[in-house]
Amino acid sequence: MTQFSANLGFLWANRPLTDSIRAAHAAGFAAVECHWPYDTPAAEVKAALDETGLPMLGLNTLRGAPGENGLSALPGREPEARAAIDQAVSYAAAIGAGKIHVMAGFATGPQAHDTFVANLSYACETAAPHGIGILIEPLNPYDAPGYFLNSTGLAERVIADVRAVNLHLMFDCYHVQLIEGDLTHRIERLLPIIGHVQFASVPDRAAPDHGEVDYRHIFALLDALGWAMPLGAEYKPGPDTDATLGWLKRL
Repeated sequence: MTQFSANLGFLWANRPLTDSIRAAHAAGFAAVECHWPYDTPAAEVKAALDETGLPMLGLNTLRGAPGENGLSALPGREPEARAAIDQAVSYAAAIGAGKIHVMAGFATGPQAHDTFVANLSYACETAAPHGIGILIEPLNPYDAPGYFLNSTGLAERVIADVRAVNLHLMFDCYHVQLIEGDLTHRIERLLPIIGHVQFASVPDRAAPDHGEVDYRHIFALLDALGWAMPLGAEYKPGPDTDATLGWLKRL
């Protein structure tokens, strides 16, 4: 049976993180994930997770300065990128989070590729002793123009170059549909390197019960392929998350 994770970067984002964890539990989610939890003490987050019994699937490295969208593919910014990785690993280990999304940032070219590979190698080595996985996620050119990791093909090449067993692809159906489409075949082909799946309606990034992607099909496909981890609901709900949750039953 398909299970779902609430991405608290968007869902109940108007509440303190600890309260949003409790709201996700009350709504019936099987897990939670977040973006940048660092303003909330890790001990408080861990207490809320223990109280609800929900696992925290993952979190992101910091974006950087205002206007930036990650640091790890930016040549010359390696000290900052690795400090952000260290921070994420420390926080994830403290709350028992399973994975870290290392954000690439706005960059292009061979030097950016090499920088990203080197920083990801560092992230994988740093995270491995804690049993933490590393994720990379292609972002679409409408929401993140100029983002370095801009296709699943590039993600495959980066993963192959890093050669770390704890590095995987975050397959966000919303982003991949806007970049490349053909979700069914891409999921089937990329399944061996996928470490987490996220979803939202396309093109408006709202609840998944409308738009151009039939998530009944996507969820059934993943189930048939043996995917057992909760799928990440990373959509923009507007001011009232609870009012958007009808899809949990309909889909």
